[in-house]
Parts: sequence; C-alpha cells; structure tokens
Amino acid sequence: MALRVLNMALRRQLAKQMPLTSQVGSVASVHTLDKIGKREIVGYGWNGTACYADRVDYPMPAIRFREATNEINALREKEKQDWKKMSTEEKKALYRASFCQTFAEMKAGTGEWKLHVGLGLIFSTLAIWVAIFMNTFVYDEMPVTFDEEHQKAQLKRMLDLEMNPVTGVSSKWDYENKRWK
Repeated sequence: MALRVLNMALRRQLAKQMPLTSQVGSVASVHTLDKIGKREIVGYGWNGTACYADRVDYPMPAIRFREATNEINALREKEKQDWKKMSTEEKKALYRASFCQTFAEMKAGTGEWKLHVGLGLIFSTLAIWVAIFMNTFVYDEMPVTFDEEHQKAQLKRMLDLEMNPVTGVSSKWDYENKRWK
C-alpha cells in the first residue's frame, strides 16, 4: 500500500517536471533518472526501468543511446519530412543517436569461447600433471593381492564358502558341473 502511494506521488511530481511524452512508468525507473542524464525516455523498458541495453530479444530500449544535441534535433525535424530527401549518413546518424549497435554487431561473435576453451584445457592439463605427480611420488605400490594369482585364489575361496549365494558370484557358479552358469 505504501509503495502504491509512493508511486502515485512520484508520478505526480514527475508529471510536473517532465513533458507528458516522457513520463516514467514505475518507482524503479525513478531511481535511474540521475544515471541517464538528459537522454529522452521513449518506452517502458525491458525490465521496467529507464535503462539502455542492446539486446536481440528486446530490441527497443527505454531510453535513447545519446543525449539530444542541436544536430540530432535538426535531424529529427528533418526525419518528419520525406525520408528520400535525407542522405544515408543522416539516417545512420539518427540511428546511432538512438541505438549503440546494429543487430549484426550484436550478433557478431566476440571470441570469448576461445578463452573458455583455453582455460578448460589449462585446468585439464594441470589436473593430469597433478595425477601423474601423485601416482609417482605420493601413492604406494599396489598391494600383492591385486595380482592375477591372488585374485583367482580369492575367487576360489568365495566359491568354496558359497558367499552370497542369492545374487553374488556363488549364484553364477554351477557346483555340480564345476563351471559358470
């Protein structure tokens, strides 16, 4: 309730200070007015604040990219007339006054993936070297029970004692024919 009252009071205050074409729609956008300078507010914005962001998914920012100068104001008056009378440079200047990047510039690759792949390879290499160091200098040799002879003896003992006869190794052994099922 208090937020709604504050919002209404701020809207009234802003309506007195600013023309009707550039009214701000929310309390959150009031906090950004000191950051945008004298740039014209032309829409609601991607998240309801008066901020500028070049986004492909939301192509219309809430404010213009640059503050209006005498040249830009003259071009805006000229754009209200016939566009065929405007030169290509003037059209580009108008576009650059409202937007920082074109869609082609926004979609262009930055090459940031190279950094990520490079860092991933560096950390992978570092992990391999740490593993080699650990195997060489830290870990002891494998116990004798890991050689093939000891493993066969262990399997024979498990079968002789019929360990885990329901689901284990002993369940797969045919005791009558002395072979695997």
